[in-house]
Amino acid sequence: MADTAARTLGRHARHRRLRKKVVGMPERPRLCVFRSHKHLYAQLVDDVAGKTLHGWSTKDERLKRLSSGGNIAAAKELGTLVAADITKQGMTRVVFDRGGYHYHGRVKALADAVRAGGLDV
Repeated sequence: MADTAARTLGRHARHRRLRKKVVGMPERPRLCVFRSHKHLYAQLVDDVAGKTLHGWSTKDERLKRLSSGGNIAAAKELGTLVAADITKQGMTRVVFDRGGYHYHGRVKALADAVRAGGLDV
């Protein structure tokens, strides 16, 4: 249990350090990621207005065909869904906020899929 608490505290410290530099503007909102054991969540946030513009997760109805919501394949599917929805809104650039997680595995797969979908991340 102590290992889990230490890991969570480390992630929160990395996220605070990261958020000093990563700010979502109206013309380039912040795409933030949360990773749980079973699912992935992504939000598009405008920090100037203090509003969440849109949110996605692997629990979405459009991703029900996935066998698991917490693997790299699900992260890729979520990334393509996020990219499609953001381009429909007319945005082409976002700032990627990895949420204090290491840029590896599911987080990297999500970011790569968003880039492949045509967004400048």
